[in-house]
Order: sequence, then C-alpha cells, then structure tokens
Amino acid sequence: MAAEISASSLFRGPDRGVGDNVVLRHDGGTITDVSEGAGTARGRRSFVIPAFVNAHDHARATASFFGAVGMPLESWILRTALGTPVDPYLTAASALARSANAGCAAVMVHYTRPSGMMPLLDEAKAIARAASDVGVRMAFAMAVRDQNPIVYGDTEPVLSGLSKEGRKTVEDLFVRAPMSPRAYIELTEAIAAAIAGPMVDVQLGPAGVQWCSKPLLEAVAENSARTGRRIHMHLLETVYQRAWVDQHFPDMVCWLRDVGFLSERLTLAHCIYARPDELEMIAASGARIVTNFSSNMHLRSGLAPIAAAHKCGCAIAVGIDGLALDEDDDILREMRLVQMVHGGLGFKQTWTPAEMFALAIRNGRRATGAPGSGELATGNPADYVVIDLDRLDRDQIMPVDPMVLLFARGNASLVNEVVVAGRTIVRDGACAGVDLPVIEEELRGMYRANLGKFANFQRTWLPLSERLSGWFEQQLTCG
Repeated sequence: MAAEISASSLFRGPDRGVGDNVVLRHDGGTITDVSEGAGTARGRRSFVIPAFVNAHDHARATASFFGAVGMPLESWILRTALGTPVDPYLTAASALARSANAGCAAVMVHYTRPSGMMPLLDEAKAIARAASDVGVRMAFAMAVRDQNPIVYGDTEPVLSGLSKEGRKTVEDLFVRAPMSPRAYIELTEAIAAAIAGPMVDVQLGPAGVQWCSKPLLEAVAENSARTGRRIHMHLLETVYQRAWVDQHFPDMVCWLRDVGFLSERLTLAHCIYARPDELEMIAASGARIVTNFSSNMHLRSGLAPIAAAHKCGCAIAVGIDGLALDEDDDILREMRLVQMVHGGLGFKQTWTPAEMFALAIRNGRRATGAPGSGELATGNPADYVVIDLDRLDRDQIMPVDPMVLLFARGNASLVNEVVVAGRTIVRDGACAGVDLPVIEEELRGMYRANLGKFANFQRTWLPLSERLSGWFEQQLTCG
C-alpha cells in the first residue's frame, strides 16, 4: 500500500546530514522516493529518522519485579529465576512492545530462560506470534549451555553449605541434563522451519564460552559455516568470566577464530573484558560487538572498551539487554549514554553523534538479519521513527541541528510514530498491535499468583548468595 509522510526534517545520514521539508514515500514496505524542499509541512513539526535496533535483548520481565537490583551478574542470573515467564507470549509481547514504543524496528531475542511450560519449539512459536502482533522484526536464538549451571566450575563448595531442602531447591531449578550439540542444532533447525521468514531471523545462540563446551561451540561454528546462519553469544561480560577464561581457556579468542566461530555471521554481546589483541581478532573476522551500557552498570560488570574496539575496526551496535537505565527499554537514551561515555575525550572525538547513530543502526540491522542499512533512501525498507520536533526543539531560539538535540535531550517520550516495513506499529506513542498496559497488568497478577511456587528458593536465597559471593571472589584471587 502506497503511503507518504511530510516531515519538517529528515536524517539522510552522517555525510548528507539533515534535510528540511521532506516528503518520504513508500510502497509495499519499501521506500520509493525521498524529496526535499517539498514546502513547509503544516501542523506540528516532525523529525523523521531511521528506526532504532535493540541488538541484544532477552524478551523477559522487568528484573526489579523480583528484587534483582544492584547484584553482580553471577547472582542476578540466579535471582531472576523468580521472573521465569508465566506466559511466554505475554512476557515477550510486553518486552517487544516496550522496544517498539521506544522506536525499535528490530529486536534481538537471545532466549535464555524458557518457561518450562511447553516444548521449546512451541515456546519459540509463541514468541514469534508476539513479535508479529507487535509488528517488530525479530532475530531469535534459543540460548544453549551445557556446563557450569551455577558457578564457573565445581558447584559442591556452594551447595554443600546449604540445607538439604535448600540444596534440592537450587539443583531442581538450575541443574539439568545438558542438551547435546546435535540435539541443539536439530532444535534450531526446527525453530527456523517453524518461524523464520521476512520478519524473523533464526540464529544460533550459545550462551557464552564459560557455559558451553568446546564440542558445542564447534558444532555451532560448523553449522553456521555450512548454512550461513548467524550466531549470537555473550562474551567476557564480567571480571569473573575473564578470570575463568584466563585459568581454563587462555587462548579462547584464538581458538574461536581457528575453528571458524569468529566470522561476519557472529555478534558478541558485551566484550567488557576483551583485551586489545582479542579486539583485533574480532575486528578482523567481521564480527560485531553489541554494547549494553546501562545493563553493565546495573550489574556492576564494568565499562566496555568501546572506543578502542571501534578504533581497531570492530563493528559496534547497541542493545538494551532488558536493563535500560530506568528499566523502560528506552533505546534512544541508551544510545545517548553510549555516545556520552565513549564518544571522545576533550577535543578528540571517537565519532560524531550522527556517525554513531548511523553505524549503530547499520550494525544492529546486520546483527538481527534485518534487510538494508537503515538509511532513509530509495530502495531501502520503510523502517522509520517520527519524533515530535516541537517538543525536542522546545526553545526555538535559533536553528539547531535536530540530530544534535536528539543526543542532547532525546528520549522515548518524543516518539510519535514507528513504521516498520511500511506498517505503522506505534501511533501517538502507543503500540498499535497489542495493549501494553493491559498485558503488563495481567502479567503482574500472574507473577503475584506464581510467587508462592518459589517460596523455598526465597528462603534459600540469603545463604546461596553469600556462598556465591565467596566462590567467585575466591576464583578471582586464584592463580
């Protein structure tokens, strides 16, 4: 269906800048024409920009629901068992709608905590249905791990200090027979056959090197090379993961390169503790790094070397990881934080805001399998966001580049409309495909009713968290 939008300003890219009084036309989900100097648009002023990409997320409930606040990742992961999806469709629809409301056309769902309520294939179908109802493009990877379910090594020192009941509770929640590499590849292929399409890219999703055996990583690398399927994986997110790699897998990045795991098909989340030589190998392979600034701060993980990674040629994207600064999935605020922290020192710039914006969207689309570069140009997908320019430029004292204003004061509340593949999925700041407030209220009720099932886990939490802290601090001081 043919459509057009008149905009006071439109971002054409870091080289072409911002065009004024622009008409953008699209048909069948593709941009057919962008004309500047079309006459002053009537009514409120608007700023049209390429739609954002949330390049690393998990489509889960808000973690603060369950008291998972201010904890290091290694405790936080276990604590969020309280947030195990009570309804996979509703949980995913809630998370994806929040991303859509913030202006995202595409979201990476690295699905790390299945509900246990249904077969994994059916759960993937439910999440794909949620993405379709919301209207976003989705990359989906069923996460897999086959080792180290509680700590990065022997769990006995942690479990032995718990009561008999506490130990059983923890083992029942977290210790399961691992999926074989072959079974995981077969599951991924079955998921792809069921849900892959123009709006869904199914990927391989090893959880991380400390959680995955070499045979599993080799099987993923081989399947990706043979089929062209993308891979999404966490890497070196915490100081404890760095310590584990140094002690047990010191040539890890070289090994990943040598077995063909590192390639342009790979996206790595975090890389906070990647060293210069490792960043060089990642850059040379064509793999991408997704930085998740607020998540890293919430979880006390550290500050990633994103400026250094960019300087050596790493492709950088931005993700929310389910933990935006205000737990609201505001990808625009997240991009501003990345720009503020990594954008330069003094007179030396890493990139301009416009450059950072364009590369994050381009690399995010590659990470999620979304077509095109994201640039608003003829032939590219009609994926764009309409920003309320009157509210963004609320002072109107003198002409100011709206992209500069966007990175000075922009946030998701300025998003009026989101169009994905030519379809309006957010109108007047609200998701059109699902009723987010109703879904979230329903989920709250379901979680309240479900909390009693975790009573034993809550009683066990204090001794468990104390033992986790001791175990990981001991690991860090070993060797």
